[in-house]
Amino acid sequence: MASSTLDSTLARVLRPEDVRPGIYVAVLYRIIEFLPTSCLEDHRLGVPQPVRLRWLPWDGGAPLKVKDVCLPFVLVRPPKGRRQVLDVRRVELARLDSGFARRATAELRRRRKRK
Repeated sequence: MASSTLDSTLARVLRPEDVRPGIYVAVLYRIIEFLPTSCLEDHRLGVPQPVRLRWLPWDGGAPLKVKDVCLPFVLVRPPKGRRQVLDVRRVELARLDSGFARRATAELRRRRKRK
């Protein structure tokens, strides 16, 4: 039987201050800042301003369990691999539905064991 839209859940964008230990998050965007070379070459443009880009990560949507928070840093545990620290100045996080995150984590761990 096909799943209806009523069964689906929605990931919600999180503000950094709303990140709490025990919740599941995913990286929606990676944020990269750089100075355009034109600003550095042409001094008439004034003080160089960084350009900010949002990139879709290759592993976007992978559930990460938040273990600890000390803003702007968030310690997370991915379904496979070692714990890592995210800097919320460089990533935009979304809160995942806990049921979805637990099922996805279990499936990703099963796949890892098969390899």
